[in-house]
Amino acid sequence: MSPLLLGMQQAKVSNWPNYIGWAVGLAIVVGIVYWLMRQGWNWRRHLQSDLPALPAVPSDLGPAILESSGRYHGSTTAGNWLDRVVAHGLGVRSLAELTLTERGLLVARPGADDLWIPAERLTGARTDSGIAGKVVPAGLLVVTWTLEGRALDSGFRLDHPDEHTRWVTELATRTTKTEGVTP
Repeated sequence: MSPLLLGMQQAKVSNWPNYIGWAVGLAIVVGIVYWLMRQGWNWRRHLQSDLPALPAVPSDLGPAILESSGRYHGSTTAGNWLDRVVAHGLGVRSLAELTLTERGLLVARPGADDLWIPAERLTGARTDSGIAGKVVPAGLLVVTWTLEGRALDSGFRLDHPDEHTRWVTELATRTTKTEGVTP
């Protein structure tokens, strides 16, 4: 094989400027997509800025009725499993420790603000297959509650899915049906 022919074959295999150009172009496209997603998240937070502040966690919760660990998947407006609520950190998925007491439901979330739902604001509980665009085949525990007249659904995936039914039963005995709530 002649040295000229060998040089042409190597040029086809090691065309580094072309590979670098494609890699930079791909990195720019990924960066633009990420930036657009971030802008959408910020816009949603801005649209939901009228949502009142979350209730503060009381210093004395009382004795625990039920406790479970799992994952918090997010909150949506009640009845619309795709309308994610991101204001006040409600859109942040995280690990969660759920504690139900006579006073309400505490969702301790490492890396995110804890969520406290007073007992008088709990309006329902059910099992469902998805929330906030996240579908979980084994099911979710969905707790419906109100925040200053706005109905919200919060979804949890407990570490032991067989506990979902027990939570639904216990929450059903402790919920209040609220009239005039805006979904």
